[in-house]
Amino acid sequence: MSAFEYLLLMGACVLITLPLELFFRARVYRRWRTVLWALVPVIVVFCLWDVVAIARDHWVYNPRFVTGIHLGNLPLEELVFFIVIPLCALLSYEAVGTVLTAVRKRTRPGSLPRQDSPPRPAIQSRPHERTDRPPESEGGGER
Repeated sequence: MSAFEYLLLMGACVLITLPLELFFRARVYRRWRTVLWALVPVIVVFCLWDVVAIARDHWVYNPRFVTGIHLGNLPLEELVFFIVIPLCALLSYEAVGTVLTAVRKRTRPGSLPRQDSPPRPAIQSRPHERTDRPPESEGGGER
């Protein structure tokens, strides 16, 4: 295993989700201020979490699998993870939203019902009837 394998994996994640920006018009990279507002809290909180956990020896990183570049006691790979994974999640979220919007636009209100389901009867109510109480039973009960 290479010390750069994890960074290559993070690069692959970015490359795999890049078509979401290009073909599904996720428009994440175009809104860099919004992306920063979404990423910065995640990066800050989880980097602080990791720095404390590493300092307290709750977890360690095997030097064989990291590049050796550290920001304080935080390996570079961990910082890259906190940037790449939320970015890929944003791309996925926006792409799904784009696809769902397109699907909603294609289905028109008032279109014919599907053939495999029977039509639903229309509910008719009279304006003078109250519908918030249960119907009275037959048989002339006491009032």
